[in-house]
Parts: sequence; C-alpha cells; structure tokens
Amino acid sequence: MMRRPSRKRHNRELHTAALVVTALTTAPPISTAQAGKPAESPFKREYTQADSIDGQLSYLSAGDPIGQRVIFVHGTPGSADVWEDYLKDVPEGFEFIAVDRPGFGESGPRRAVVDLSMQADALRPLLVERDGKWPILIGHSLGGPVVAQVAADMPDQVAGIVIAAGSLDPALEKIHFMQPVGEWWPLRMLLPRSIRNANLELLALKPELEELQSKLGTIEQPIVIIHGTVDNLVPYENVAYMEEQFGANDRVTIVTLEGQNHFLPWNSKAEIDAAIHTLVGLNK
Repeated sequence: MMRRPSRKRHNRELHTAALVVTALTTAPPISTAQAGKPAESPFKREYTQADSIDGQLSYLSAGDPIGQRVIFVHGTPGSADVWEDYLKDVPEGFEFIAVDRPGFGESGPRRAVVDLSMQADALRPLLVERDGKWPILIGHSLGGPVVAQVAADMPDQVAGIVIAAGSLDPALEKIHFMQPVGEWWPLRMLLPRSIRNANLELLALKPELEELQSKLGTIEQPIVIIHGTVDNLVPYENVAYMEEQFGANDRVTIVTLEGQNHFLPWNSKAEIDAAIHTLVGLNK
C-alpha cells in the first residue's frame, strides 16, 4: 500500500505570501511603454465575449480548426502561455485551446473573478461540438476546480476532464496572515495584476470550494486525476477528497506521480497527454 506524504497545510499560503512580499519589495517600475504589451506568441490569439465577466476572454489556439477541442485552464497566477508546449504538439484531428482565465493575461476584467461559477461560465462560448464530440478540459491547480465546475454546470457540453494537481478540498485551504496585507491600500496598487488577482482568488477559495462540493457528486463524465506525492503547494491529500466526492462515478482514473511536485504542466507532459488519450478512448 502506498504511503501518503505528511500534510503540509501552510506551504501554498507561504508561497502566495512570498509572492506578495517579493512583488512589493523587488518588482521594478513598469514604464508606460511596457504596460499592456504582452510578449508575442507564436500561436493564434483569439477573443470571445464572456457574458459572466462582462468582458472578453482571451485564448491561444493551435491544431485543426474543425477538430475536437481540448481546452487547457491554468492555475493562479498564470496565463495561457503555461500550455505552450502542448500547443506545439497537437495530435491530428484536434484543436488545442489555452485560455487566459478571467482576471489574467489578456482576459478581462482587471480585477479578479473569485466566483468559480462565473469562471466556469466564461468558458461556455468555447464549448462547441465538432462531429458529435464535445471538448475535453484540463485544469491545473486552481484550474482544477474550474473545470470541475464546468463539468457540473454544463454536463452535456463536456466530454471529460483532467484535474492536474487540483485544489478541491476546502479543508486544506488556509490563509497565511500576510495574504490580507496584499489587500491593504495602497499596497494593493503596488502589486502586479497577476499577483493581486491570485491573492484575491486564494483568499476567497475555501467558501467557493465548499459551495462546489455539493455538485461534485453529480459529475458523470470521465475524470482523470493526476497528482504528485510531494506537492507542497496543493497537498496530495486532495486526491482522497476527490475519490470520496466522485465516488458515484465509475469512470474516475487516478494517476499518482511518486516524488513529483506541483508543476505538472512542465514536468509531466507525457502523463497529461496520456490522460487526454484516455478520455478520447472512453468517449468513442
């Protein structure tokens, strides 16, 4: 029987607090010329109107424009660029899309959208059927509860989900005392938008996960859970919680990565690719 790692409750909160402090003490001034000019991407950038956030949702796309969609959702902070290696390697017959979640990258609004249901609804315009096939969603870290919310709220428009290092257990969410400091005026205005919004999301995450909990048992689509045993930001104990909440679903696959950390999009591409292929096979 596999031995589970000890619980490290405060590591992500310390990490977030460190981001806040680092941003306040070391971030260089941003010139007017630099502001609002993201790095060029080799992929096609597109925009769609998202009514739930009263603004545009930005995303990168690659692959077959009429193929089955696979939608990648980053954690916090982050952007669509997290998934660039995946967009460089799109299998034939698929379109890969990486979104800037609301409040990040080129997506609106400027302030964080902490409501998971609003985050999920912002993805609704991207859920298109192609040749009888609905999209597969992949969510990393805080993107995990977002894709779970989409699957619960729009069950007929999602073929399956991959939750990679997902933070779903509300009991594991703790707030470090430095995190509220990031919301003090004028300190908040000194933080980069991505860190400011990430802090707001994490401050609000526990009650959001508590609200999501009642919906998890209703998800009937196939689910692949991938998690590393030495994840110090989102503890492996989240897997036991997901096993319990998804207990009525007989199409749940758990992939345990021994000795692996939180940064799965970068260090576990093979496992995430395999999870996508697993879901494609289950939907044939």
